[in-house]
Amino acid sequence: MAPDTRPVPRAGRVSLVGQVLILQVVVIALSLIVGFGWRISNVDDDMRDEYAQRAVAVAHAVAGDPDVARLVAANQGTSLDAAALADGELQREAVDVARRTGVLFVVIANRDGIRIAHPDPDELGRRVSTDPDYVLAGHDVAETDRGTLGESVRGKVPVRDASGAVIGFVSVGISTEKVAEATRRDILLTVGLASVALAVGIAGAVLLARRWRRLTLGLQPDELVALVTEQRAVLHALADGVLAVDRDGRMRVINDKARQLLSISAPVGTARADLGLTTRLQQLLDVPQTVPIAATVGDRIVLVSSHRVTVDGRDLGIVMSVIDRTDVENLTRELDAIRSMSEALRAQRHETANRLHVLAGLLRHDHVAEAVDYLDEITGSGSRGTRLTGLDNVDEPHLSAFLDAKAALARERGVVLSLGAQTWVTGVLDDAVAVTTVVGNLIDNALDAAADPASKNGRVDVELLTDADTLWVTVADSGPGVVFDDPDRVFTEGVTSKDGHAVPGGRGMGLALVRQICRRAGGDAWVAQASESELGGAVFVAKLPGALDAE
Repeated sequence: MAPDTRPVPRAGRVSLVGQVLILQVVVIALSLIVGFGWRISNVDDDMRDEYAQRAVAVAHAVAGDPDVARLVAANQGTSLDAAALADGELQREAVDVARRTGVLFVVIANRDGIRIAHPDPDELGRRVSTDPDYVLAGHDVAETDRGTLGESVRGKVPVRDASGAVIGFVSVGISTEKVAEATRRDILLTVGLASVALAVGIAGAVLLARRWRRLTLGLQPDELVALVTEQRAVLHALADGVLAVDRDGRMRVINDKARQLLSISAPVGTARADLGLTTRLQQLLDVPQTVPIAATVGDRIVLVSSHRVTVDGRDLGIVMSVIDRTDVENLTRELDAIRSMSEALRAQRHETANRLHVLAGLLRHDHVAEAVDYLDEITGSGSRGTRLTGLDNVDEPHLSAFLDAKAALARERGVVLSLGAQTWVTGVLDDAVAVTTVVGNLIDNALDAAADPASKNGRVDVELLTDADTLWVTVADSGPGVVFDDPDRVFTEGVTSKDGHAVPGGRGMGLALVRQICRRAGGDAWVAQASESELGGAVFVAKLPGALDAE
């Protein structure tokens, strides 16, 4: 198990998560206290206004009754019979309304302020205890006052006759004790709601704090800053490139080396498809490939691998590591050229040894004439000379020796290697390793195709032509041709026609390397004919500007 390198939280202080939790609880509590406190402080006044309006509404209902207006008009004056009023219809109506509406009282008075209906019969025929002038002037009144029945919230409404003249008024009162009881209920409800809101706020703050602690791994801000700073310093100090994308395919981390090796200038947060990566590298960010594979980026050759990162079961994305192999690959190409030449020389040595054995046998048995004829043949002056025909047209020592050695290797594999009639090379190679890499890879692929057991009389035709400092290379074979629907796929990294599909690493780099070298020089490589050429197979063409020093 890898060691835990996270900083240890310092003791003796409240963590940031705790501070935020406390702050949130305090803010929620203060907000509730201010908001609900204001509500509670105004609830008594609001309740009094509400009950006063209710009293006014009941009074309007009574005053608007035509029978009430008729009976009030019939009981005008200051000298009224209290006993008659107590048994009167108006008294019964007022008592019935008070009972049905639950109000404290319904009092009806004439325009002189004399009570003609009252819950207490003893008060009938007497003047009201409060000043009636304002309501008798035709205005509604909503107030809190104390009368013969105690303190109450009152609503007073004028009673009018058919002509609209004020002939009395109706006063409806609701006990302030009832108002106070309603106020207490409202306050309790408000306090209960505030408590629930506070509990919900505290629970939310606790959950948020827990999530924060999980996201920050329990680290404090200064510890997070130190950790990020250290990791960034380490990341950018690495000799290898590192690139990371999240599970949504957006670049989240990249160091300077990765930008240099992959030629990426896009900012962090850019989508994977917009990074300008090659298809081979894009595939590594789609499907992790832990075994390093070679890839080309511009004029560089890199070794790339990728890994999926998971933490606590969560998919965080894919990390790609990139190693520069350009220098190593250049040395490898030089070694390949030397190895290819060595194999060809071994084939020539083997072939020469066999010829010397034949020549020694002829001379040992005194067959001088046959020995002379055999010498003519092996030196190319006879009818069956083995020297590569047309090699004299290649006036460049590296290519001449390289092609002659490849011809010997082809003979060893049972394939005839020939130079085209238009072959003409003059000058000296400016970069012998690059040119022999291009020519060697094209010839080796052609030999593999022509040496196929299904192919009879295998042949490879090579034609080299110089135009000033540009070298043109054409290679045709008698093999089965390119197997892909799109012939250009053979130049894709990791794609090989050996088994007809892409392999994750190792093979499928030869033709990709050919095209890279050609394009780096300003030229190109392509499939001129995918199949059914003059020899029966494919034809490849490569253009290498600046390959020769004509002087």
